[in-house]
Amino acid sequence: MNLRRDVFQAIADPTRRAILLLVATQAMTAGAIASNFDTARPTVSKHLAILTACELLQQEQNGREIYYHINARKMKEVADFIEPFRQMWDDRFNKLEAIMKNYKPKK
Repeated sequence: MNLRRDVFQAIADPTRRAILLLVATQAMTAGAIASNFDTARPTVSKHLAILTACELLQQEQNGREIYYHINARKMKEVADFIEPFRQMWDDRFNKLEAIMKNYKPKK
């Protein structure tokens, strides 16, 4: 079964989110990434393949090593999509907070 990879399915997995955090500041090899997890390296490689297929990660070959790094442009697309929802929920929570400040429990 060939499923199209979706960015939101990719970031729904906690391991993949952890991988994104790891490579957010520096490019890393698959081995360096895998050393941060208590799973088999093929499992981490599968996560890397999914993140690469979704274009959240990019690969760069340097000699025999392949380094993975964040695709900032794709991450910005995701952030831009989510931003209106974040603003909506911030507004709702601010309104709820204002209501709660004025709430006086009945005695």
